[in-house]
Amino acid sequence: MKRSSLFVVAAVLVFSLSACGGGNQAQPPANQPSTETPSTTAPSGSYDAATAEALFKNTCAGCHGQTLEGAVGPNLQKVGGQLSKDQILEILNNGKGTMPPGLVKGADAETLAAWLADKK
Repeated sequence: MKRSSLFVVAAVLVFSLSACGGGNQAQPPANQPSTETPSTTAPSGSYDAATAEALFKNTCAGCHGQTLEGAVGPNLQKVGGQLSKDQILEILNNGKGTMPPGLVKGADAETLAAWLADKK
């Protein structure tokens, strides 16, 4: 009974945390230069590492820990040594175990899967 209660609490936590991010950000006018610092790109150049890290911290860190060390969810520090980008993307899209599907979607899911796949 206690174990099922833990899963319910974890699911509520995941859904609550996933609702925290994603506000609309104002864009600077086209004729003015951006004051933001350039984002870092992964060595492969296939995704923006800063965006991927922000996605992780806003959506996944509640269960997987701020440094991917694992908490309610498993440790992801070396997940790329075990799973490919496509396998990680499948888990993001379809869920696995107590992780619900679709917490991150579309291009964000692609970015996050590529970033996690580089964790070896």
